[in-house]
Amino acid sequence: MGREVEILAPAGSYESLRAAVSAGADAVYIGGARFGARAYAKNLSEEELLDAIDYVHIHGRKIYLTVNTLLKEQEIGQLYDYLLPYYQRGLDGVIVQDMGVVSYLKEYFPELAIHASTQMTITNAKGASFLKEQGIVRVVPARELSLDEIRKMKEETGLEIECFVHGALCYCYSGQCLLSSMIGGRSGNRGQCAQPCRLPYSVEGGRPADLMSLKDLCTIDLLPELIEAGIDSFKIEGRMKQPDYVYTVVSIYRKYADLYLQEGKSKYKVDGKDRARLLSAYQRRGYTDGYYKQHNGKNMISFQRPDGMEEEIVCSDFKLQEKINGNLILSLGERAKLILEYGDCRVEYEGAMPEQAMRQPLDAARVEKQMRKTGNTEFVFDRLEVTVRGELFLPMQALNELRREGIERLSECILKRYHRKSVDAIVAVSHEAKRSPEEMDERMELSVSVQALEQLRTAIASESIGVIYVDSIVGLQAEILDLVRRSGEKHRYFLALPYISREDTIKKIVKSYAQWESVYDGVLIRNWESYRLLRELGFAKEVRSDYNLYVYNSYSKAFVLERGIRKYTSPVELNDRELKALGIRGQVMIGYGYQPVMITANCVQKTSDRCTKDEGYLYIHDRYQKKFAVKKCCRYCYNIIYNSAPLFLADKAEEIRKLAPGELRLDFTMETAGEMMGIMKLYIDAFLHHKEVAVPEMEFTRGHFKRGVK
Repeated sequence: MGREVEILAPAGSYESLRAAVSAGADAVYIGGARFGARAYAKNLSEEELLDAIDYVHIHGRKIYLTVNTLLKEQEIGQLYDYLLPYYQRGLDGVIVQDMGVVSYLKEYFPELAIHASTQMTITNAKGASFLKEQGIVRVVPARELSLDEIRKMKEETGLEIECFVHGALCYCYSGQCLLSSMIGGRSGNRGQCAQPCRLPYSVEGGRPADLMSLKDLCTIDLLPELIEAGIDSFKIEGRMKQPDYVYTVVSIYRKYADLYLQEGKSKYKVDGKDRARLLSAYQRRGYTDGYYKQHNGKNMISFQRPDGMEEEIVCSDFKLQEKINGNLILSLGERAKLILEYGDCRVEYEGAMPEQAMRQPLDAARVEKQMRKTGNTEFVFDRLEVTVRGELFLPMQALNELRREGIERLSECILKRYHRKSVDAIVAVSHEAKRSPEEMDERMELSVSVQALEQLRTAIASESIGVIYVDSIVGLQAEILDLVRRSGEKHRYFLALPYISREDTIKKIVKSYAQWESVYDGVLIRNWESYRLLRELGFAKEVRSDYNLYVYNSYSKAFVLERGIRKYTSPVELNDRELKALGIRGQVMIGYGYQPVMITANCVQKTSDRCTKDEGYLYIHDRYQKKFAVKKCCRYCYNIIYNSAPLFLADKAEEIRKLAPGELRLDFTMETAGEMMGIMKLYIDAFLHHKEVAVPEMEFTRGHFKRGVK
């Protein structure tokens, strides 16, 4: 068919890696001891990972390392020593979430292929194009995309596209989930998600159900359409799964990808026995074909966990040996010579000197039988020619040594092409912080973000608020635009663009561009699609970034500032000590608000009842009766689930001043005008008038200001 498709398998352990390769995977993705988004998998030690790189390359496959967590400032300098041995050994690529890590890798490991993790939440060709400009060669788009969106991304960028085809699905857009982090301190952005989404929740006092637990993905019937959409790599989820699961799933996807590529779509049919074997490899929640043909839906949700349906563990021996050819020549007066060939690798090794046989001379057939005992090596003889000239004697031990040394040299020949020279000669690595453009040193001002007309009016009425962010859910409405236009120059106004910018959303933003661009002083972006769009539109006003374009370290800080983003919003998962190490002088810090813990394509309203297309809030409760607000963003067709209690830091003014942010932002969501005025007064008193303020009588959280995440 003229196309190749990579079957990419998970390897949560060395045995799973062997299983994947034995089953026909073209590549594996694997975590090392650090910086991977599966902290609880059996991640490999340095020695094991180096062996894994060799093992994969001996068998002509590829290996990608997950470096897909956000790195704190004290960690970014450790990345060089961590990656160097793998880079030199021939690691084929790294999967990355942190744009600071992207910058770091380009600087210190220029030959290493960088893949954008699905945690970057890339949702269309604009975001992918932006990443291509940064030197990224492969994108793993958000799992929520349709086939048409993926096809367009491939056509417009030419990037390698890697998509999930089988395994567990997250309810939240990957990289946008703070639920586990905020309620339990275990961050998905740090590889430690506790999966609170799998627990029961009730809607508006209804019966508890697993509202946010998606069925597992299975696309075996969609493979022809996935290939025709331009997907280059079929990614199987499951680094926490057992080797037998990996073997079963990989072998079936290998079989049917090959069937399509060889026979075409017209002859593509999945055998019932294969489908049953695939679905029985792991039965937890049932299966769905995901978002490829639907935006969301009740049929994707597993409302109740079945009893006693877990993975069956069978300990198999996964052995794969490459066929080699050999020629052994034994002559009196000459050292034994073994010639081995594999592909374009040819090695010769000379061993011991045969002696004249006193009794039983060597028999060529017996010698061949002994030499074919390749045992636990990665090779097996296909053709082996043995030439014995004369009546000779050579101990079996000498033959074994000949075979062992020859195979070792053949392995070296094969692996040599993957090895890289040390990058020490190329760059002088400094573990000091990356210098970013000069930051502003200015008096801290208060800002607010609003989501409703009454909130905007309340903010405008305050003389003490410097900047007002208007969420685009309401910020494009004629009434809001008119109010902003008439409000004078007392405040500066920023349009807060959507969290997720898929094709329909971008069209809405572009359609009203002329109206809103002339009204607002700048924009707040929450994804790289928006950044690229503004550049294409020739937007010349100020651009700021929100907390979810994560700035965890000096490299990511430099990355955003060097791209003309005037101010970034500091991340909400770093504690005060980590924020100090990062350095947020002059930047934006969130000081109050119900913080988003999930951005979802699936809709709680639609799942629990039916789609009503009415903006607004509904509420869900967890098993402890904690109440979480769900914002129905029907205009852009996504939900925002907010934390059960607002962040409150007004009484921490002195500690926050030491961090010297240029702006403290108060995020208002469902607060009434009266509640909003009360909160603003506390912060105005604390931060502008330097008064001590009392903690209000309400439930609140300190977020990660003190505790942080591991």
